[in-house]
Amino acid sequence: MPIRNWPKNERPRERLIAHGAEALSDGELLAVILGSGVRGSSAVDVARRLIARFGSIRGLLQADTDACLKADGLGPARYALLRAALELARRYHLDALQAGPIVATEKALREFLLTQLRDRPYEVFCCVHLDSRQRLITFEELFRGTVDGAIVHPRELVRQAVAHNSTAVILAHNHPSGIAEPSAADELITRRVRDALALIDVRVLDHIVIGAGTCISFAERGLI
Repeated sequence: MPIRNWPKNERPRERLIAHGAEALSDGELLAVILGSGVRGSSAVDVARRLIARFGSIRGLLQADTDACLKADGLGPARYALLRAALELARRYHLDALQAGPIVATEKALREFLLTQLRDRPYEVFCCVHLDSRQRLITFEELFRGTVDGAIVHPRELVRQAVAHNSTAVILAHNHPSGIAEPSAADELITRRVRDALALIDVRVLDHIVIGAGTCISFAERGLI
């Protein structure tokens, strides 16, 4: 039965407006984004099948383009809607970092880094550049690697810090394994980057390792 024929208090869009997005299930939220169903299936039916096929909302959002476009009920237009919704969420978290000094928006920083790095199938090494008041200048991805590592060149971080006129940075990278525990190699490269940046009076405030929904801070562990 088409959703328009459902009782009003059961329709996902109306329930979202009346009770907030948090009141909807994953399938209902996805149905709102999809907008409509296909012949013989409502938007909620299509959404539930997609979640079942990919294992979860997260599995769907991190699936590659070809796999998504081959899924029943998810053509180019709907795939574009999903990618746009995900990118909006990432930019929302980035905007939150503009509110003031990074130290005052630590929770927002971690949420942003999680949205950026958690689902990458390869390791990415990033840098958050800060000004003299520890406000965000820019966030950039510097190095990409494989499933188990990325080669980091301290001289490139020095070059970028000079280019952005940074006075402090926060390093970040992900572990595609999902285990955020820092490795001995992570500690070594942190020391090398810290020492290289110290030569131009740029402080490394932290190095955050991203796992599957968790973050580990070098600063909190006394490793910086």
